[in-house]
Order: sequence, then structure tokens, then C-alpha cells
Amino acid sequence: MSGQAAKSEYLIRTRATLIGINTDLNGEVLAEAGIHVRNGVIAAVAPFDSLRAQYPDLAVEGGPDMIAFPGLVNGHHHSGLTPFQLGVPYGPLELWLPQFRGMRYVGHRLDTLYSAIEMLESGTTTVQHIHPGLVGDTDNWTDLSDKVIGAYRDIGMRVSFSFMIRDRNQLVHEDDEPFLAGLPEDEAAYWRPKLAASKAPITAYMDWFEAQKEAWAKADPQAVSWQLAPANLHWCSDDCLAGIFDTAQRTGSKIHMHLVETRLQAEYARRTYGKSAIRHLADLGCLTGNLTLGHGIWADAEDLDLVRECGCTICHNASSGLRLASGVAPVNDMLQRGVPVCLGIDQAGINDDRDMLQEMRLVWALHREPGLATFRPSAGHVFRMATEHGAATTGFEGRIGRLDVGKAADIVLVDWNDIARPFIDDRVPLVDALLQRTRQMPADTVFVAGRKVVSEGRVTSIDRNAVLEEIRTILTSALTPQEREAQDRTAALLQHMTCWFDARYRQDTRRAYRFNAIAGQS
Repeated sequence: MSGQAAKSEYLIRTRATLIGINTDLNGEVLAEAGIHVRNGVIAAVAPFDSLRAQYPDLAVEGGPDMIAFPGLVNGHHHSGLTPFQLGVPYGPLELWLPQFRGMRYVGHRLDTLYSAIEMLESGTTTVQHIHPGLVGDTDNWTDLSDKVIGAYRDIGMRVSFSFMIRDRNQLVHEDDEPFLAGLPEDEAAYWRPKLAASKAPITAYMDWFEAQKEAWAKADPQAVSWQLAPANLHWCSDDCLAGIFDTAQRTGSKIHMHLVETRLQAEYARRTYGKSAIRHLADLGCLTGNLTLGHGIWADAEDLDLVRECGCTICHNASSGLRLASGVAPVNDMLQRGVPVCLGIDQAGINDDRDMLQEMRLVWALHREPGLATFRPSAGHVFRMATEHGAATTGFEGRIGRLDVGKAADIVLVDWNDIARPFIDDRVPLVDALLQRTRQMPADTVFVAGRKVVSEGRVTSIDRNAVLEEIRTILTSALTPQEREAQDRTAALLQHMTCWFDARYRQDTRRAYRFNAIAGQS
């Protein structure tokens, strides 16, 4: 890693340190705390004065106005430049995703660095990167993963890398060839090889995954984890899922799978299997403790009981569900059942950026059901989603998510003066103040494995302005003929897909999770 050299041992001074969230969902807070970091690990959390007396010669980071808390975890992330920035308006998922095929691309490294800058500067130290898919041969796959992972390593983030696997239905809810056969011949001829390049035999994916997982376990086990990502039920046949879950079991790998993100996805499962998507996974033996389900917006009570019984985690992506009109996940029902919930920002948060603390505020507010004694998530619930529960889904569990002795020194410092200006009553718990009062991109200083990767609110190990300027230069250049054709072909494709979905899924008024439904209505 380039940039500022890491000190092997130092102290961090704070006004208060949020060690983590306890079983009562309150913040474990030590006032006037110091953190002793040695070789990237937390050696002690104790009153600063006592640590300073014990180690008078160690350098001191932080200061008397700093608040420390564990590095946050973005449990569901795909790519860098947002679709909105690249000209794709937000809309229903089924007709939003195909428009990506006409977007410009700045390359794997620049794209990754862009979102990593935003994540680090807002206190996210670990990311579950779910790449949209692999194209071409294994050399292309390796080049992609090396550049994406390399960018995270250079900027200083931990990454759990995965790639979305599909073996069917890449465009609509039927296999590719029947749909292509209904297109004008020139359009079908354009898309057929592109779709073919995005599919490989499941055995090829699994062999490559195992080789890469083993290689990275040797190269950088502390900062890089690998897991599997079957894209979604309508994109994966039962044989495909069997191959993925068998590989995960054999290699001790985690799995992150999108599921019932939209009403149409839930309807597809009912039509195809005569049961819910989650019930189908359970019947296949795929609901296991190493599985995280992304979204889960259209899960019902029976589904959530199955998830709880099987020990799965659900990753809640609140901004994504709102932006794409997918709905609001039944998070309160999940929490009341004891289902672990983590948080993801997905393609972008509500401000079209990757500010996890802002996403946390949205989650807290979104699930405040009316009523004097109604269950609602507390600040403790939300912080645990973004720390411990997120950590448990990444492959770094047990090492990150709390500021306990022996855990990695993934630490975020924010300035209490920015939070409290001009005043916060002493009765306000620290975890609540952090959740409600932090400003956009609030991190003053961020450490990952003890290395300072953000200082005075800016990443330290890359030239952020040079990255942003390089991206701007690429995207303000004239479109190439290939890019222009991709945009035109994608616009035409979208019309055909719209007609396909309109013909097969009628509009209805069912609601997944509405707080203020009139009595007697669902």
C-alpha cells in the first residue's frame, strides 16, 4: 500500500470510545478512553491517562474531542460510478438493470476507487463487493478480480469479493434464446454473443473460484476474503444452485444471494415452483447458516420463520428498495424473530453516494411504525447491523465489528464538536448522538488494521483528486462508435423487455410492508 507508513504501535486518545453494542442493545462506552494499538491489533482499551502513563513514549493519534467507534461494514455493494451519474434514471429493477448495458465504463480500478473513497471517508472500512458478473474467459475473470481487489488494497479497505453467477434468464423471466428469437434479427444478432459471453458452465466458475480463494488466502488473508454469489432464484437453475452450495460447503465459503427484491421476483417463484422463493431454497437444502440473503423485501411471515430456523442473515438495503420502487423490507418482523440483519448501500444511498451513517439514519427512521408501544429499531439495533452483523457476513467475523482487545484496529474517529454543535444534553446516549447528528462524510480519521487510511477527512494512500479527474476526463470524452451503438441497442432492447413484462405480469395493489394500511386491508 502506498501513502502514509503505518506505525506499528501507538495510542489513540478519545473523548469517548464506543466499543460495541451489548446484548441489551445499549452502547458499550468508555469515557475519556484511550486505545492502545500494536501491530494492527487492539492491545488495550482503557482510560487514556493510565495508558499514557504506561506508555509515555508512544505517539498519540486522535485527541480530547474525538469519538471512536468500530469501522462500519457495507454488506452489499456492486460498483463505483452510480447508474444515475452515468445517465440511467432510477426505476423498477426489471427495467433498470438492462440499461446498464448501455452505460460507459471507466475500468475496474478507477470504478472501484471512486466508491471506495466515499466509503472510507464516511467510516466504512469493510465492503462486501458483489461484482455484477464475469465476461469472457478465465484470464478476463482474473484480470477483473485482481484489479478490483487491488484497488481496495491500495486504498486500504478490507474486501470480501464475490461475483454474480447466472445460468439462465439474463434479460427477462424466460431463457435467453426464446426471448431473442422474438426480436428483430439484427438486434438478436447483436445481443446473442454478449449474453453467451456472460455465461459459463457452473463447473468452470467453481474451479476458478476455488483456485482464486486459495491463492488470496495465501496472499492476503487479513484483508481479502472470497465468497460465492448466486445472482437470484430466477437467474439460477436448481442444478446451478446445487453446484454453488456444494462448493461453499466443501470450501467453507460464505454465500450472498439476492432474493425476493421485487414483487415480480416473488411472483416468479410462486408461478414456477408453486411456493415462495425462500421455501424453495429450504427444500433444496440451500438455507444454511453461511447464507446471507440480499434484500428479502417480499419475504412473508412463514419465510422469515424459515430464515430464523436455518440461521441465515438478511442484508437490508433501504435506499435501494426506495429508489427502485421495490418496497420496504419487513425489518421489524425480522428483528422481532431474532433474524440477524446487516446493512448494505447497494448501488448507492439516498444521496446517490456511499455514506453508511446516512444509510443508518434512513433505516432507523424508515422502520418507525406508529403506535405508543410499537416495536421500533433503536440506535443500538442499527449500529449492530452496520458493525457486528455485517462483519459476520464477510468472512472476517471474529476479527472486526467491535473494538475489543485482540480485534483488528479498524477504528473511525469523528469530532464531537461537529456532532454536538452547539449543544447535546448529557442524557442523550452516545450511540444515539452518533446516529442522529453526524454530518455527511463525517470521518476525521480512519484506521484499518492499524494503518491510517483517512486523515483530516481525506483518504491518504491514493491521490483522490487525480482519481476523480481521470474519471472526469474519460467520461467527458466523445462517445466511441461502439459506445453509441451500445446505447442505441440498449434503448431498443428496453422497449422489447417492457412489452414482455407488461404481457406477463399484471399490475396489482398488493403491499409488502405498509405501516398505515387501513384496518381490514392488507
